[in-house]
Amino acid sequence: MTRPHAGVANARMPISTEPELFEKVIDMKSKLLMSVAVASVIALTTLSGCSTSPTNAQIGTAGGAVLGGAAGNAIFGGTLGTLGGAAAGAVIGNEVGKKY
Repeated sequence: MTRPHAGVANARMPISTEPELFEKVIDMKSKLLMSVAVASVIALTTLSGCSTSPTNAQIGTAGGAVLGGAAGNAIFGGTLGTLGGAAAGAVIGNEVGKKY
């Protein structure tokens, strides 16, 4: 007596033709494609910002925000002090960067 091949038993099982299954597969593929498209747009947008050197005003804004955030945290403490210091530092750094 021979034993049937393991695949033979599975081959006799009916293939599901439920429309819900196909809709789920299509929905998953469309979500994946949309995620890839959004990630590509974000990557291209981010990289296009690096195509030119930053201006002095942009450098001043970034530097002022960092220094202002550190100073605000040291003086006032907490999140509100850090954010307030960063905002004030960014404005001051932007103006200084425009002049130099």
